[in-house]
Amino acid sequence: MKYSFRFVIVAGLFIVCLLTANIVGVKFASFGFVSLPAAVILFPFSYIFGDVLTEVYGYKTARKVIWLGFGCNLIFVIFAYFAQILPPAVGWEGQQAYETIIGSTWRILAASFLGYIVGEFSNSFILARMKILTRGRWLWMRTISSTLVGEGLDTVIFLIVAYMGMPFFTPIVILYHWTAKVLIEVILTPATYRVVGYLKKKEDIDTYDYKTRFNPFLIR
Repeated sequence: MKYSFRFVIVAGLFIVCLLTANIVGVKFASFGFVSLPAAVILFPFSYIFGDVLTEVYGYKTARKVIWLGFGCNLIFVIFAYFAQILPPAVGWEGQQAYETIIGSTWRILAASFLGYIVGEFSNSFILARMKILTRGRWLWMRTISSTLVGEGLDTVIFLIVAYMGMPFFTPIVILYHWTAKVLIEVILTPATYRVVGYLKKKEDIDTYDYKTRFNPFLIR
């Protein structure tokens, strides 16, 4: 399959949202009665772009982009770590700030990677299968349903692996995270419709995964 510049833009935005969310996620913001990571606003966009990739280009193509995002995130983490352990220059006083913002424990990183892989592949699989079952109808139902599962698994896995046993961790935190992410998906559903419609028309493609093997590790 020959990929267009439109596909490259969507895939690039998917990866940018993923990487940026991992950086801004260190800040907790106040949303009225609850405090949540700033990434709760941005991370759902990666799922929206994942929905667009699966809906227009199919699960096989989305699978490649999901793994590409995983690889890009891994490269970022490795180089951020090596920059962190380099001895700071004389007079530079930002080492502690750098470690606070960019540095992460291996427990947090493992939680992030595991949640991402399970959540994104679940989201893409459900969307692709539901597209066949609904014969391409009710996009809003398919995107929201896949997000409920994908974001749910991602949130549960990440928070449990990363924060289980810490004083501030409670089951209600998982509910707040999950609810906020799903609400953003719902609010942006009209925009998703517009992007999907535009791409299908311009690319002249509307992929149905009838014969697709859904093994997430089959990337050839």
